[in-house]
Amino acid sequence: MEPTRQRAAVRAHYDARADTYDESAMHHDLVAAVASLVRSRRPEPRPGRVVLDVATGTGLALRALQVPGAGADDRLVGVDLSPAMLAVARAHLPTAGLLRGDASRLPVAGGVVDVLTCVTAPHLLPEPEAAVRHWRRVLRPDGLVVTATFADAVDGPRTAPRRDPALPQGFERRHEPFSTPARVADLLAPHGLRLREHSRLVLGRDALLLCAAEVAAQ
Repeated sequence: MEPTRQRAAVRAHYDARADTYDESAMHHDLVAAVASLVRSRRPEPRPGRVVLDVATGTGLALRALQVPGAGADDRLVGVDLSPAMLAVARAHLPTAGLLRGDASRLPVAGGVVDVLTCVTAPHLLPEPEAAVRHWRRVLRPDGLVVTATFADAVDGPRTAPRRDPALPQGFERRHEPFSTPARVADLLAPHGLRLREHSRLVLGRDALLLCAAEVAAQ
């Protein structure tokens, strides 16, 4: 699908989901796992560390990273296409920098981000390679990227996603580039990011793939 149409359709869908998005137990359990992975890779955050959540939605991942022990001095930044989702995020994260923007054109300066997360959103990106290129642009030389994506089932590709007919649709879901560790590594490597750790997490009917990558040494 043409990128502009994809972004518009995704924005409409998540604007309509904003009021109920946080009701998903799966999403809460997943961001807890993401936060745990971040802490295991960066157990002693530097003062003033910048944490950027791409496609932040209602800010669930940032909220999970904000709990005691996650780094009281962290500067939390979230970027999302959906104004309605960002409005919910602002209610929970009044001191965070929450910006309307696209994952492929991040409104963030280069070389300032210590930790970048992207949770259950990569399959919606109309230009995943451009997005990863921008992730690398904003990261510090020792930056960390953590993604959470929908994984292939044990016996083959994942089944078609459940869709609520009451919500706007009209956009593509491209799970394949992010559905196995090898595919994630292949997508990240040309942009200077090296996969360091991955794990599989099953939450209800959903199989998720958690990946941690770091800026490759020059």
